[in-house]
Formats: sequence, structure tokens, C-alpha cells
Amino acid sequence: MTIGLMQALQGLQRSEAQFNQAAANIARRPFSSATPPGDQVDLSTQAVALLDSKNSFEANIKVLKVGDEMTQTLLNAIG
Repeated sequence: MTIGLMQALQGLQRSEAQFNQAAANIARRPFSSATPPGDQVDLSTQAVALLDSKNSFEANIKVLKVGDEMTQTLLNAIG
């Protein structure tokens, strides 16, 4: 069970890193139409990355909650 919880925590960290990277990419977005196309940020791609990281974060939180519930059930059965 602890392996699953560790993986969920690592998933939270990956989600946070993905979210931060997408947010940083959006923040660096050039606002001038004179910016060369190679220097522009694809906002739709970054928006999808933000939503993907949000969904991944929520899924990992659910795994942690289930793990907590399982631990509580086990402790109640023992005690």
C-alpha cells in the first residue's frame, strides 16, 4: 500500500511541475504581433497541459484519500 501512496505523491509532484511549466510558458507569451512565429507560445497546447495537470492532480488526490481510508479501516479493525 505504501508503494501506491508514494506513486501518488510522485504523481502530484509531476502534475505540479507540468502545471508550473505550462503557466510559465503562458506568462512568457509575447504580446506583439511582430514576434517571429518560432518565439510564440501555442496557447491551446498550454491550456490542454494545464487541464491535464489539473486532472492528474485530482486523480492522485483521490488515490491518497482511498489509501487514507484503507489505513483507517485497518487501524480500526486492529484496535
